[in-house]
Amino acid sequence: MTETPSTGPVTYTLVDGVGTITLSRPEAMNSLDVATKELLRDTVQQVADDPAVRCVVLTGSGRAFCTGQDLKEHIRILESSSSDQLFRTVEEHYNPIVSALASMPKPVIAAVNGVAAGAGASLAFACDLRVVADTAGFNLAFANVALSCDTGASWTLQRLVGPARALELLYFPRTISATEALELGLATQVVAADQLEATVGRLAARLAEGPTVALGAMRRSVWYAGAHTFEESLAFEGERMTETGATADHRAAVAAFVAKEKPAFEGR
Repeated sequence: MTETPSTGPVTYTLVDGVGTITLSRPEAMNSLDVATKELLRDTVQQVADDPAVRCVVLTGSGRAFCTGQDLKEHIRILESSSSDQLFRTVEEHYNPIVSALASMPKPVIAAVNGVAAGAGASLAFACDLRVVADTAGFNLAFANVALSCDTGASWTLQRLVGPARALELLYFPRTISATEALELGLATQVVAADQLEATVGRLAARLAEGPTVALGAMRRSVWYAGAHTFEESLAFEGERMTETGATADHRAAVAAFVAKEKPAFEGR
């Protein structure tokens, strides 16, 4: 199944169960102006709710993955009579985007093709896997513009690298190379830039062919356990086992196991 690509600062395609969301403002390093944030929010929420999408890929076009807030637009708004909208953007845009990205019941891969800075880095951290081009990097640039971190970085970053290292990276912004990102745990895998698309394509295809409900339940369980007690997490796991045990994919997988065949999952 193939869906016709959308156009604009955020593009979207659906091919064989893989929904690819691409930030498409290469001339602005895929920075996030209001129009882009609104379209990205709506696209991520649409993809989260679409049962035809069984794996999601978030990536950028051109030299950058995403460099966060569009500071040129930010300055114009800051100097205008409607500067109050700057302080609504977290509630209206960033939080809904990252919440939908982090909570959708299907795997999400960040294909980090170039620099991911500020909110752009935060978006990548909210994905399950980060496949990073060897020419790319991360920068927690918030302190450089005298702003706190946003888009979930306070939650995701410390879970990837630990609280002390998270504060170090936030206090002293710098570009973290792909190699160092792998060592720190920010990157899942580093590949040659010209192999990024193919590598992510194979990984996404494998996930899209998997038992989507079960994968989504695993994702939700891991995120849930990060903020709840052991006992609460056990109870949540039990609920997810009941949920996945009732799926057609589970029944098909058990039957295939008994027949010594490879199961074909339908994502339901």
